[in-house]
Amino acid sequence: MIHQYKQGGYNIVLDVCSGAVHVVDEVAYDIIALFETCSRENVLAAMEEKYAGCADISKDDIAECYAQVQSLKDEGKLFAPDNFEPMAGKLKQKTAGVVKALCLHVSHTCNLNCSYCFASQGKYHGDRAVMSYEVGKQALDFLIEHSGTRKNLEVDFFGGEPLMNFQVVKDLVAYARSVEKEKGKNFRFTLTTNGVLVDDDVISWANRECSNVVLSLDGRKEIHDRFRVDYAGNGSWDKIVPKFQKFVEARNGKDYYMRGTFTHANPDFLKDIQTMLDLGFNELSMEPVVSAQDDPSALTQEDLPVIMEQYEKLAELMLQKDKEGKPFTFYHYMIDLSGGPCIYKRISGCGSGTEYMAVTPWGDLYPCHQFVGEERFLLGNIWEGVTNSDIQNEFAACNVYAHPECRDCWARLYCSGGCAANAYHATGSVTGVYEYGCKLFRKRMECAIMVAVARALSE
Repeated sequence: MIHQYKQGGYNIVLDVCSGAVHVVDEVAYDIIALFETCSRENVLAAMEEKYAGCADISKDDIAECYAQVQSLKDEGKLFAPDNFEPMAGKLKQKTAGVVKALCLHVSHTCNLNCSYCFASQGKYHGDRAVMSYEVGKQALDFLIEHSGTRKNLEVDFFGGEPLMNFQVVKDLVAYARSVEKEKGKNFRFTLTTNGVLVDDDVISWANRECSNVVLSLDGRKEIHDRFRVDYAGNGSWDKIVPKFQKFVEARNGKDYYMRGTFTHANPDFLKDIQTMLDLGFNELSMEPVVSAQDDPSALTQEDLPVIMEQYEKLAELMLQKDKEGKPFTFYHYMIDLSGGPCIYKRISGCGSGTEYMAVTPWGDLYPCHQFVGEERFLLGNIWEGVTNSDIQNEFAACNVYAHPECRDCWARLYCSGGCAANAYHATGSVTGVYEYGCKLFRKRMECAIMVAVARALSE
């Protein structure tokens, strides 16, 4: 399978199964489009007719171009077959029972009242609670015990707002550091925060202990303060932005992400990205809201062309900033055309429910943070381990080939079948397809590939 598109002045041809990306001229682009469905004679005749008026394109040129396309096919760089399905599930079989990452819900409560919050303002459709040190310690012991021979382990402090339970967070990290050498492990911690409780102590601690921090900012003040308000209805922008600037400066502008959400209120999210850049932030992420379709924040079909245009303009802005010597990172445009994830990872997906789990304040295990509170997906707990093997097996089988709709999608080896939580909430099945999200993902991949191509050709 191939995917062809034009963007940024480039004719781009992606060979899906080999991963090869080709930048070609018009003749090659047209030949490739017909190559698999027409005979050589018909392709040459069609090209000779189309380019008859072009003095610098001869019949011999067209024939030579056809031969080059044939050569690329012979080398496995065009029209490569999909031979990967027999591998589907094998990686998860090899790592069965091995956990590499936990999302610790240290706080099922929040000091903000964001209307679009998928976690119901941190309560996850349940009671407000914070995790005790004893539960958190057992969660870390569970991770160590079930990590097999893996050395590097990842823990994300999540909420709600994790800084509402900051002392426990610090104590848990101290415990992990005290045992990691003995256990032969290396913990990498991430903190996700809305910034309200950030102070010098938080900044100093995070810079010592956290390999990454995720800072929630929705961009423009009017957009941010429309949603990210406290329980009195006051916006948080003025309170958190100076703290975030100090935080990022203390991290030397590295190892962080400004994480925003765009909704029906701001499908023109490039303005929010520009605001973040103006504030001095250059490690950015803007995520489409995930909400019920009847939610006022939900993205609509009318928003779709606006969003698609924003992604294209964002790619153009990134290349312009490169030229100005002011590059910035956009999370969804991070792509490595020369390597990237191995084919097993591309097929098997994120590992939710198998390699990665979320832990509630009570010690319950769920496949990921977006399933917390959905009782059907309760896996077990940190004392007894996974006891609901049927659900874990469902996630273990959730690879890219488990989604029938993905088989004809050119982006399937980039998304690995997409987000199981989004699929479930859109279709009622973890092997379903969140079609709206798929459209956005494919557009992001086209833009990401174009940016990578432009940067490679400028070197």
